[in-house]
Amino acid sequence: MIISPAHRTESVREYYFSVKNKQIARMNADGRKEPIINLGIGAPDGMPPKAAIDTLIDIAPRKGVHAYQSYAGIPELRKAYAEWYSRWYGVQLDPSCEIQPLTGSKEGILIISMTFLNKGDKVLIPDPGYPTYSSSARLCEAEPVFYDLKEENGWQPDFDALEAMELTGVKMMWTNYPNMPTGAPASRELYRKLVDFGRRHGIMICNDNPYSFILTEEHYSILEVPGAKECCLELNSLSKAHNMSGWRLGMVASAPDVISEILKVKSQLDSGIFRPLQLAAVEALAQGPEWFKALNAEYRARRAAAGRVFDLLGVKYNPQSQGLFLWGRVPEGMEPVEMSDKFLHEAGVFITPGFIFGNNGKKYLRISLCAPVPTLERAAEKIKAVL
Repeated sequence: MIISPAHRTESVREYYFSVKNKQIARMNADGRKEPIINLGIGAPDGMPPKAAIDTLIDIAPRKGVHAYQSYAGIPELRKAYAEWYSRWYGVQLDPSCEIQPLTGSKEGILIISMTFLNKGDKVLIPDPGYPTYSSSARLCEAEPVFYDLKEENGWQPDFDALEAMELTGVKMMWTNYPNMPTGAPASRELYRKLVDFGRRHGIMICNDNPYSFILTEEHYSILEVPGAKECCLELNSLSKAHNMSGWRLGMVASAPDVISEILKVKSQLDSGIFRPLQLAAVEALAQGPEWFKALNAEYRARRAAAGRVFDLLGVKYNPQSQGLFLWGRVPEGMEPVEMSDKFLHEAGVFITPGFIFGNNGKKYLRISLCAPVPTLERAAEKIKAVL
């Protein structure tokens, strides 16, 4: 390399699943009789809504749709997001100034961090939690400050402990419910407490909300809470609940001044989302209850099948967990990393060790529900043979 990388790159490593997926690809390329069963990342394997696919096929061949698009997203998409929030969450958003479409919410985490964090600012990050929260803070030369989520508290924030923390310099707080990786649910009471905490301490609450339709009976948004727009923003996505992870379609909602600042940064990074994708997203967002009923019937069957894998291992888990994963504590005396490596190399099954999500995940394993029931049953057979 003719020059040195920026110092900020020293604070992060290549994303764990990027490294692991390359390893699995090499193992598969070695001529295995049966490919590795990858129960790691949460990439839905189902088909998107047919109306979205049909719209993409219909619009993409037309002239005039292949140019740069508005940095703020087309009006049709912003309106569809606003109607989606009104219909499902009871939240009223002004599509002209309170919604910013994104190329997936993962992009949004870094853009939000770049927009609001200065060098040395502090960010409250859940432990366990999504690794991108801390890596985005570090890339902005901010300081991650981890707050505990513990099983004995139902993986909910301990607000007494938060109040006792040194909060000087804390500018933002990341939160995520239904929680990844633990599957803990959202609630209006939780969101009320978060809004109160953020307002009293002058901290922006950044709520990452992509799992609110997966294995849930009710759908919650932090923006439901009166006054939330004063101190909160919310990310959402079509990746999980609409089987569109590869399409890269997400959004952030907040007060107009927050959205305008985010657009300042985002408009430097891309030139808009492909118009046919945006119009297809409009159709996806229009799906009714029947879509989610079918989706969750499948995920309930998968959650039960993943539970049978954990039962083989003596792993304790919540059979009613929400979201795309099953999270469980391994028996005393067993090490999740060793178990994960053993099953990968001897059974040809990859299960994620919980340490990658933080110190509080070190005694846990996570199974993705993004594999059909027969695949999960085959994984159980292969693990049982090794045991």
